[in-house]
Amino acid sequence: MPGVPRDRDETGRARNARPRDALGRPLPYGAEGEPRAPEGVVRTPDQTLREAQDLLDAGRPFHAHEVLEDAWKTGPDDERDLWRGLAQLAVGLTHAARGNTAGAATLLARGARSLGTAHETAVRHGVDDEGLVAWAARLGAAAVGGTPLDLTPPALLPHSGMTPPTGGIPD
Repeated sequence: MPGVPRDRDETGRARNARPRDALGRPLPYGAEGEPRAPEGVVRTPDQTLREAQDLLDAGRPFHAHEVLEDAWKTGPDDERDLWRGLAQLAVGLTHAARGNTAGAATLLARGARSLGTAHETAVRHGVDDEGLVAWAARLGAAAVGGTPLDLTPPALLPHSGMTPPTGGIPD
């Protein structure tokens, strides 16, 4: 819309300042939203995986995607497929939780393809790429097939000692 100023961050980049719900859906200005993960944060791979897993377990896959996207965009070139794949899986889960089954299937397939080229990097960081690809295939097939979706978040690390999620993905 011409004449309507855009939200901008402190560097002048366009940023939507509207609050968001747990699934990243925009809420009206002034509404109480979920805390957002700050963008552009450089984390170690371990910090990225743990923070993303915590967000997934809390039913906040959209926010996990933002953390993983930071690693994708700020990490070394040879690790981009891993982080892109994980971010795409988180967005796929977000779409599934929102009821967008076609979007879920598309993003889960993209994430699985990216992870398929990142096996060495995944192993180096302890990521269960094979388990995640299998999880994405199951959730994507259920989305395409119209069967009920199991929205239990995946475990990024196979033996991380994390406790199982308590609340699942919110409606």
